[in-house]
Amino acid sequence: MSQPKCPACGKPASGRYAPFCSAGCKDRDLLKWLGDGYRIPGPAAPPESIGQGEDER
Repeated sequence: MSQPKCPACGKPASGRYAPFCSAGCKDRDLLKWLGDGYRIPGPAAPPESIGQGEDER
């Protein structure tokens, strides 16, 4: 079976930083999450619902 590849750069994954190959790729992925680089497609949420929990709607 082939070794898993880093989702950020495609190099072989390292057990220490799995599923990434290095701390750098792991950090870049975290920054992408924090900067809204990953989004779920769909309509925008109404402004009045942003920041409210399910029980507050």
